[in-house]
Amino acid sequence: MIAGINHITFSVRDLSSSIEFYRDFLGMKLHVFWDTGAYLTAGDTWVCLSLGQADPAKDYTHIAFSVGEDALLGLRAKLDSAGIEEWKVNTSEGDSIYLLDPNGHRLELHCGTLATRLAELERSPYKGMVWY
Repeated sequence: MIAGINHITFSVRDLSSSIEFYRDFLGMKLHVFWDTGAYLTAGDTWVCLSLGQADPAKDYTHIAFSVGEDALLGLRAKLDSAGIEEWKVNTSEGDSIYLLDPNGHRLELHCGTLATRLAELERSPYKGMVWY
């Protein structure tokens, strides 16, 4: 039985710029790095950066990280000056920024929880929604 997410690994073309993005822009904690990789954490989530050929998904597949509202406001202000591309505009419950990392991986910074999303869906369900 799966108990949760153990870690997330991103393949990256340039380790230094990726560490800079995840540590300095997103505020993850860097624990260690070596010639071909690095380990960081976002809260309790372990993130690995692994030097290689990055080939990110071009569909809606993405990783969403929890962010407080004040932190999200600060990151939103830094987006333009940092030249970071947004790949989607948020249309669902909870404020979000959808951005690309330096390798084109799709990320979401989200203020909200599953509970707040489900509460919103009770008020305005998706077409064909079935509750359990």
